[in-house]
Amino acid sequence: MDRDFEAALQTAFQEYSKFYKGRGFMRRLGFGARPAIINVDLAKAWTTAGSPFACDGMETIIPSTQKLIAAGRALGLPIVFTTCAYDIVEGPFADTGLWGKKIPLEHLKAGSPLCEIDDRLERQDDELLIVKKRASAFQGTDLAGHLTSLGIDTVILTGVTLSSCVRLSCEDALWAGFRPIVVRECVGDRIAGAVEWNLFDIDAKFGDVESLDTVLTYFSHLPTRNV
Repeated sequence: MDRDFEAALQTAFQEYSKFYKGRGFMRRLGFGARPAIINVDLAKAWTTAGSPFACDGMETIIPSTQKLIAAGRALGLPIVFTTCAYDIVEGPFADTGLWGKKIPLEHLKAGSPLCEIDDRLERQDDELLIVKKRASAFQGTDLAGHLTSLGIDTVILTGVTLSSCVRLSCEDALWAGFRPIVVRECVGDRIAGAVEWNLFDIDAKFGDVESLDTVLTYFSHLPTRNV
């Protein structure tokens, strides 16, 4: 993102924050007692340059998410990964649905390396992989039930794209009764302005946007669990 453009957006959103807060928005949900980490679509289609789905900022997103996951693993927190994959990507019966007429889901054929979680995150065998057909990690999946069965009250969200899959996962987490926390350094998008706008709007209405340092400090006060 152009630095001048980014700085201009940050200045504008500081003013908009005053406006929203004056109307009672931007309240804090806060952290709960039992978090899980949900890594949204940090698969090769989104993390690899040259892919139609590739997102900017991986030089920050991947190392930051590595730190977050390492801290979560040390505590025994549930860690979940999501990806998108489709069994039928051509013809009248494609399971890409109408969404496949809008965006190039034909590249996300089940079994393609593009659907695999980025190797740098070293997903473990006991870390749930959600293969979804829609943007949200919750729609059409058993994620909410899985988290509820573990007594989870807070979801720490990373991933891409912030304007679609992360944002909708955040909103659905809220509707399902989980406290959504979006980690600023661990999310990204493709288009200049999409990150700053969606971080601002999510923080205003749907979840708490927090820095990686804030989340790691929260983790430091949690007991180690065997979930």
